[in-house]
Amino acid sequence: MRGGRYVAAVTDATLALAPGACLALVGESGCGKSVLASALLGLLPGNAETAGSARLADGTDLLALDERTLARSVRGRRVALVPQSPAAHLTPVRTIRSHLEETVRELTGTARADLREAAEAAAGRAAFPATHLDRHPHQLSGGLAQRAATALALIGDAPLLLADEPTTGLDRDLVHRTVDELRAHTRDAGRALLMITHDLAAAHRIADTVAVMYAGRIVETASAEAFFGAPGPRHPYARGLLDALPERAFAPIPGAPPELGALPPGCAFAARCPRADSRCRAERPPLTEGVACHHA
Repeated sequence: MRGGRYVAAVTDATLALAPGACLALVGESGCGKSVLASALLGLLPGNAETAGSARLADGTDLLALDERTLARSVRGRRVALVPQSPAAHLTPVRTIRSHLEETVRELTGTARADLREAAEAAAGRAAFPATHLDRHPHQLSGGLAQRAATALALIGDAPLLLADEPTTGLDRDLVHRTVDELRAHTRDAGRALLMITHDLAAAHRIADTVAVMYAGRIVETASAEAFFGAPGPRHPYARGLLDALPERAFAPIPGAPPELGALPPGCAFAARCPRADSRCRAERPPLTEGVACHHA
């Protein structure tokens, strides 16, 4: 950042995702979820640095690839992305049909004569209405733009799909249809899905594993069955996320997350946690046996 200052947007993120499985990464806005997805595809801004590795099943390290390799053989083909802000990823002077036809041609080799039908089929997978295919991005609602982006991401049938807030702007019926399609995309052919979301109901519907991120760090990982059922989350922040749901306690977590550039020396959640003590404020808890909390 300016003045030579560094901000650790994501730190010590360790995740494992098996073929055919869905991992839901949840947490409040600004905690680093989207930065993690961008890092995997080489989409971070020029002033960002990465360390560590992100390996595909064959050993390919995504963080070690150059831009040419990412563009020509990874993005859309081996790792696909449903972006958080789809309108910003769509070319404003081209119709949605044009986007779909180009992507179908590049990723599947479909003959020109069959592109129109293939594009309409791709749109149907994401419940994008055929009547809107000849519209430009600025003519779409947020929900329609989201569905267009989802349709584009599914075309290549990539082994790994990163879905960053794929249900934003959708009503509940479309949320269910969208996440069910994403789940089918993984289950039917052994593909993996990393879904970044605020929508815990959507995560509950399709996730096998839940990872909770707070202030740039993973603070809990658990099976979806244990997280949403019994015994429930072990980290106080994760419990607070569930308790904030209308169908549960409908009790918001007090306070706000800390700035990533001014993290406290101890647990980043200590200022908002009713169980915090002097150790929490002085010593950062490591992620041990799936939870980063001194009192878990």
